Amino acid sequence: MKKLVLLIVLALILAACGSPAPAATPLLATDPPAEPTAEPTEAPPPTEEPIVETDGLGREVTLARPAQRIVSMAPSNTEILFALGAGDEVVGRDDFSDYPPEAEAVASIGSTYGDLNTETIVGLEPDLVLAASITPSEHIDALEAVGLTVFVMGNPASFEDLFANIVLAGRLTGRQAEAEALVADMQGQYETVVAATQGLEPVSVFYEVDGSDPSAPWTTGSGTFQQMMFDIVGAENVAADIDGWGQMNLEQIVVRDPQVIIFGAGPFVPTTVESLKERAGWGGIGAVTEDRVYAIDTDLLDLPGPRLVEGLLQLAMVLHPEAFAE
Repeated sequence: MKKLVLLIVLALILAACGSPAPAATPLLATDPPAEPTAEPTEAPPPTEEPIVETDGLGREVTLARPAQRIVSMAPSNTEILFALGAGDEVVGRDDFSDYPPEAEAVASIGSTYGDLNTETIVGLEPDLVLAASITPSEHIDALEAVGLTVFVMGNPASFEDLFANIVLAGRLTGRQAEAEALVADMQGQYETVVAATQGLEPVSVFYEVDGSDPSAPWTTGSGTFQQMMFDIVGAENVAADIDGWGQMNLEQIVVRDPQVIIFGAGPFVPTTVESLKERAGWGGIGAVTEDRVYAIDTDLLDLPGPRLVEGLLQLAMVLHPEAFAE
């Protein structure tokens, strides 16, 4: 009997173990749908910060983004922009901006002396007008009155100021790296000239800016970047007592007897080395008798742009040829 009970219990256990698992309860239509898995999204690009810089007049100027359409109102500014690789962004330039040669293909706004053609500038739709310290204040006022953004580049009183202007132009155009590379190259050339001329005996020089009146030519005195260049290469400017630019009469030049005479040469300058030597009364000047009259491209000495360091080298070579002899 006990054995029979045990067999019945064992059979029930085996039957329970072999029975299939109950089917899953189907999802009813009234059940809420499963939440969808959220797809990862890309972070939005960072907002471009506006460019805020102080110009040569001490004014704070703001650009929403790097300038894309620029009107240059000075040859030095034009040279800087092209040297930075921003030539394609220059949509207008003044009549005297003729370097590099590619600049001549840019639309001209006409002369920046006298009345300014504001309508032409507005028609070019610039997002930046790059002016200079020589730009008349009434021109700046007129351009800002029609809603244009004007930034005035300061007149450099040193090469450090010039380097700062180039870096500033790089920030305004989004070309900081190019500006830093250009400045590094210019600094290398500058230091080469300084090292070659340091400690040499000073040489007296007269620099003729404009010889239209040979009896009283225009020259450059203290407070100019030409004077700064003379100081760097060990030259004594016989017109240093003039403040800025002014005329010096022939008698003064003869009395001060410069060892070297340099004049700025260019397409608008009729003076040649030979014509200067042949001027009446100039034959008694030491620079003429010693055949030390030189022409240097006016753009290399008179425009505070990237080629000014080249002008410094040429100036040093004519004043101290012994320092550069091979």
